[in-house]
Amino acid sequence: MKVKNIDDLSVGTCACGSWLDHWKKYSGQGIPKYCMEGKCTQTPEVGALVQTDSPADNGRYVVPLCRTHHGEKGKLLKISDAAQLIPADVSITCGRK
Repeated sequence: MKVKNIDDLSVGTCACGSWLDHWKKYSGQGIPKYCMEGKCTQTPEVGALVQTDSPADNGRYVVPLCRTHHGEKGKLLKISDAAQLIPADVSITCGRK
């Protein structure tokens, strides 16, 4: 699957402490061993905010990436098809009352 790494400021803040904690909480999984960029073998350290490359999907999501891939804002990344995209819309997750 292809995603575009987006600027973190475009989404706002998360009540989970970090976007990586947000991903862990809502995916129900532990941090993966490797960055979700398909060929990367670095450890994921950041919950990166991404959008899919599908024009029909305006959603913003969180996915674990290494610092190198997290820093590639605006670049299309091929991530693992097994990667679980967690909604970054806090109104339906950690910001919901």
